[in-house]
Amino acid sequence: MNNTLSSVNLLFFLLLLSYSKTELLFSQQNKDSVNIWIREAKNTQLDKTKRITQLGKAYYYTIQSPEDSLKGDRLIEIAYRYYKLNDSINFIKINKQSERIIKKIRNDYLYGQLHWNYAIYYKRNSKSIKAYTHYNNACGYFEKAKDKENMAIMLQSMAQIKGSYKDYAGSEQLDIQAIKLFKELNNNFKLYALNNHLGLLQHDIKEYDKAIEYYHKALSYYKKISKKVLRKKHIEIYNNIANVYLAKREYINALSHYNKEFQNKNLRKDQYARILENRAYCRFKMKDTIGVLKDLKYSGVFWDSIKLNSGIVLSKIRLSDYYCYSRDSMKALQLIKEANVLARKIKNGRDYLSTLQKLSILDKKNSKKYLDRYIEFNDSLVSAERRMRNKFTRIEFETDEYIEETERLSQQRIWIIVTSIGGILILSLLYFLRVQKVNNEKLRIEAEHQKANEEVYVLTLQQQARVEEERIKERNRISEELHDGILGKLFGTRFGLGFLPLEGDEDTLEKHQSLLDELQDIEKEIRDVSHKLSDNFNNTDINFTSIIKQLLEDKSIIGKFTHSIQFSQDISWKKVDEISKANIYRIIQEALQNIIKHAKANHVSLNFELINNQLVTTIKDDGIGFDTKKGKRGIGIKNIKSRIGKLKGSIKIESEINVGTTLQINTPYIKKDGQ
Repeated sequence: MNNTLSSVNLLFFLLLLSYSKTELLFSQQNKDSVNIWIREAKNTQLDKTKRITQLGKAYYYTIQSPEDSLKGDRLIEIAYRYYKLNDSINFIKINKQSERIIKKIRNDYLYGQLHWNYAIYYKRNSKSIKAYTHYNNACGYFEKAKDKENMAIMLQSMAQIKGSYKDYAGSEQLDIQAIKLFKELNNNFKLYALNNHLGLLQHDIKEYDKAIEYYHKALSYYKKISKKVLRKKHIEIYNNIANVYLAKREYINALSHYNKEFQNKNLRKDQYARILENRAYCRFKMKDTIGVLKDLKYSGVFWDSIKLNSGIVLSKIRLSDYYCYSRDSMKALQLIKEANVLARKIKNGRDYLSTLQKLSILDKKNSKKYLDRYIEFNDSLVSAERRMRNKFTRIEFETDEYIEETERLSQQRIWIIVTSIGGILILSLLYFLRVQKVNNEKLRIEAEHQKANEEVYVLTLQQQARVEEERIKERNRISEELHDGILGKLFGTRFGLGFLPLEGDEDTLEKHQSLLDELQDIEKEIRDVSHKLSDNFNNTDINFTSIIKQLLEDKSIIGKFTHSIQFSQDISWKKVDEISKANIYRIIQEALQNIIKHAKANHVSLNFELINNQLVTTIKDDGIGFDTKKGKRGIGIKNIKSRIGKLKGSIKIESEINVGTTLQINTPYIKKDGQ
């Protein structure tokens, strides 16, 4: 079967590779279709080849998806569907793939589902100990995930395995734990099944009254279950009650309950054969043999047709009892020997012991041999059951230790991560403080450098003012000297020459008068020069405006833009203190630097006005502009604002994309002390 399925899968994947990989991986339709493909793989009404094809498509898409909990969950479901299709190769392969993913994401619920997959696989392959180990692991993870329903299902499955190995106390304990959880969940069907199993356990240890008590509890839950659920999952509660009465030899009660079970019209064929055989054997015990042989043979033929060996063994034992009662010893001995061989082959300890006991009675010649074998096998069976109970205990202990160790390692990992993060944060903080310290030092040095530059600038202006003052004094001195000295002497000389009694011809007298007129003109020119030299124009204004003009000229060459500048006549720069002028100079310098870096302007204009005793400086460019709401404010704007803050002024920035930017800076029109 597995080889056939593997061939079909190989054919499917070869066909699948011919499809467009891009379409398969990224189609939204395929993303939405994965669940549909899985659902179709579940549909038993579809052809098996179609189901395998749909499951292969779901797997191929899922394996390409990101490694997250959804991928792990889908792979677990796909693996389980392969298990249901009897493809153990793909089941193991895909389950291991999901295991690698779950180890990365550490999801307790998915760990539980993963171990559940392994458990049902090993249980079907009669590896009960491995199955029990995985059920136990799954239970622990479901408990951590606070999934009560799945945790209870695992407890129920573990109880069934323990019960099959005659660990009755352990099985009963697990059933009771599961019952508590299912009571919280109000799951009547599970409560019915668990109480039914408790009844089976009590039946095996011959606590018949206790068994009937549990069966009646099960029956109370049975009556609360919808008929729709019972049609799908029928557990033969009346048959089980009848079996207890049969063991107690209360045959009338047993027969009554067998007949009640036959009233269920939804019995499967195997259930019908089992109940028919039980009822026939009950009637045989009541000495009512009419039709008994026919019913017993019908069941035997049915078990043989479906190859259910445990059913065949029991059928042969009961037929042997019937033939023994009918005094057909040869037929009875033949059947019991066949049952003995088959029971040993399938390792059915209970029926093997039963056949040994019956052989010791029917085969007189070998009676001792069968009795000795019975005693030996019974002792070994008891020892095996004891070892099995110890093994179950060890599995539970080791699983608890494993989970505790996992939690310890998980906690350790968390502490390592927390410590690492803490260390990184501390180092980051130290690095940040170091960087901050360096930045602060840098800012301090820049501030000192800026302050020094301002002081140098102020000193330069002051020096220029002193030089200009000395120059004005010298000009005044020269003016006074020309006006009071040379001009006076020249006037006296001209005056004296004018009153000299000169005699001579007319030409000589005209020439004399001409020289006197020329001296008068010289006096006038000297007087004009003296007045100009003594005119104390505001040189401070000329110095500051010249510096600004030179700055704009220099920056325009670097930025490759044309420029214009305008100074209002109302502004007397002599009345503005040197610190304010230094800051205004630096503000304009920073603004022009920003224009060069970012604006890509063709023309820049600079305008100075005096409005309401406020010195208004407007810098405008026709550059690319920026969004004032989204635009980042760089260090240049911060420096400008810082300087304006020192002057207790304000700034207004207007900008439009592809139109340009305008900076309007308002500062107080501060006068010098004493002015």
